[in-house]
Amino acid sequence: MSTSPFIHEDWLLLNKSAQTLYHDYAQKMPIYDFHSHLNPQEISSNRKFRNIADLALSGDHYKWRALRWLGIDEQLITGNAPDKDKFMVWARSVPEMLGNPLYHWTHLELKRYFGIDELLSADNAESVWDRCNEQLQGDGLTTQGILKKLNVDVVCTTDDPADSLEHHILIKNDSALETVVAPTFRPDRVLNIRDEGFAGYVATLSEASGLEIHCYSDFMKAVTSRIDYFHKHGCRLSDQAFGELPHAHSTEHEAAYIFARAFKGEEISAQEEQKFQSYTLLKLGRLYHERGWSMQLHIGALRNNNSRMFDTLGKDSGFDSILDFNMARSLNALLNDLDASGQLPKTIVYTLNPSQYEMIATSIGNFQGSGIKGKVQMGSGWWFHDQKEGMLQQLKALSSFGLISPFVGMLTDSRSFLSFTRHEYFRRILCNLFGTWIEEGDLPRDYAFVGRTIENICYNNAEAYFGIK
Repeated sequence: MSTSPFIHEDWLLLNKSAQTLYHDYAQKMPIYDFHSHLNPQEISSNRKFRNIADLALSGDHYKWRALRWLGIDEQLITGNAPDKDKFMVWARSVPEMLGNPLYHWTHLELKRYFGIDELLSADNAESVWDRCNEQLQGDGLTTQGILKKLNVDVVCTTDDPADSLEHHILIKNDSALETVVAPTFRPDRVLNIRDEGFAGYVATLSEASGLEIHCYSDFMKAVTSRIDYFHKHGCRLSDQAFGELPHAHSTEHEAAYIFARAFKGEEISAQEEQKFQSYTLLKLGRLYHERGWSMQLHIGALRNNNSRMFDTLGKDSGFDSILDFNMARSLNALLNDLDASGQLPKTIVYTLNPSQYEMIATSIGNFQGSGIKGKVQMGSGWWFHDQKEGMLQQLKALSSFGLISPFVGMLTDSRSFLSFTRHEYFRRILCNLFGTWIEEGDLPRDYAFVGRTIENICYNNAEAYFGIK
């Protein structure tokens, strides 16, 4: 086994220009993580992790999928096997992940969080287990310790409209924490009217808002009340997730009729749900615009495909796929309807289907302006695509069909506190791309000039765009 570090100073930086851009410009920038699924309670309580398996493997469906691919028994993945047994299985499995981003991420995490340069395998698993766990006993790798260690300036969580935000309030009052932790308004349960628990959720929303809900108008008043509550507590972003982006012509009367039937527990058709979602999403977009929020649209996941495992483990367990569908007409129509009334909010469009990158870039170019650089953005490589080739594909499409200079950059979209190293991963790939352009004559060899764009993409653009601080 090689004794030289795999993760070295110039890792993934394949020429002098890339190295200069990364070390002189990208590396020093703080992390602005505007979309994550971190648990705010774990931040407010400054959680200390039991061991490296608790930190590295719990809740990480990327790693779960890879272990299943290798035929590992579910008991050693999400079951109640001892933490050490789970880590030993992970350690002996990592060498079989060559070519998968998990091979990069695992070793980058060991290096940056624990100072371990070795390639993880069955041979050193016991030693790595002991060394990581020893460091986890201190205060440097608690949740708040990690935010400080990785220089995380801003992190946004993902929160249901009915959430009390009690942990965000505690975090805001914690003078020891320098990181800004902001909520994100995630109205999936507001929009998914065909879900079995929709009527029950309306009752939950009524209780959270303190408003009685008898009809669609009441429902939207309650939603608006929660948006204002989130705004009061630092929220400046929303996030909507769809398989296919809905856009069907609908009226208030139709939306109210569909709501009334769903509220009574009647069955709603897919077409009716699309009408309800389309109309309600427009109303939400206008509310976001009024408050200066950004609207994120995560599109294209086909979720929970393994019914047997869904019945066993529930959602978000690693059984999701890329959905193939057409989106150009619905995306342009949604943006146009909001733009036509002068109420298009800042919007970020993410797709899980990379074949749609060029379409999205050309579509969002139709709705720029209003004094905001990159008002409508194409989101970074998301989920299955936050790896080297996926990032490069997204970056090249954005730069070729739009403008990359106003791009708000990378995010973790993760439930794991180890995932902040993905910002470094992104920055190295970004700098190598720009460095290669310099070496090939596509950009001038003016490092200060190009370096400003690198700094902007890494941090400054997001800070200006979201206005959270």
